[in-house]
Amino acid sequence: MKIKYQPMGSYQTNCYIVEVKGKEFIIDPGMNATSWVLKNTKHPIAILNTHGHFDHVWSNKELKEKLNIPIYIPKDDEFMLKDDIFKQGTPSSQADVLVVGDQEFHIEDIKIKYIHFPGHTPGCSAILIGDTLFSGDFIFKGSIGRVDLPYSNPKDMYKSIEKFLSIEYDWTIHAGHGEPTSVYVEQKIAPAWLNVI
Repeated sequence: MKIKYQPMGSYQTNCYIVEVKGKEFIIDPGMNATSWVLKNTKHPIAILNTHGHFDHVWSNKELKEKLNIPIYIPKDDEFMLKDDIFKQGTPSSQADVLVVGDQEFHIEDIKIKYIHFPGHTPGCSAILIGDTLFSGDFIFKGSIGRVDLPYSNPKDMYKSIEKFLSIEYDWTIHAGHGEPTSVYVEQKIAPAWLNVI
């Protein structure tokens, strides 16, 4: 597996291109991601959104039109693709596949798994490809996603952290913002957040 990423827009949201078996997944194409993605892909097969916030889905529409590939998003965040809840002028896009909870897919014979970690948003999820977890805005290096935004839920985040602490594999984590980390590293830090949520 090969991973390329580029921080996009004023929020420096990481857009990922993940190559497996010569085919590429585009994860969270944020603001102004289109030109970078087009320059760095040869055989893209899907756009994967970890959640519905504008800085992670901004280029969905443009990339889908140019590449004719499906958009996957957690079902509980689908409304954000259309409603522009933060009034940022986000281009409206249409999901092709709505992910429900923890759900596994085989996309052109490549296995991916969405793992539902609600709290930051109702549908907030991480995407497991191989031994790498693309965690969106659920967990970052040394931190977690905000729970004071519209449609955030601190109680859900508490449960999601408990779920994260039960993971038994030291997957590499590539987050929606910032630098890579790993499950075991963040499992040492995450319990502290249970006391402040």
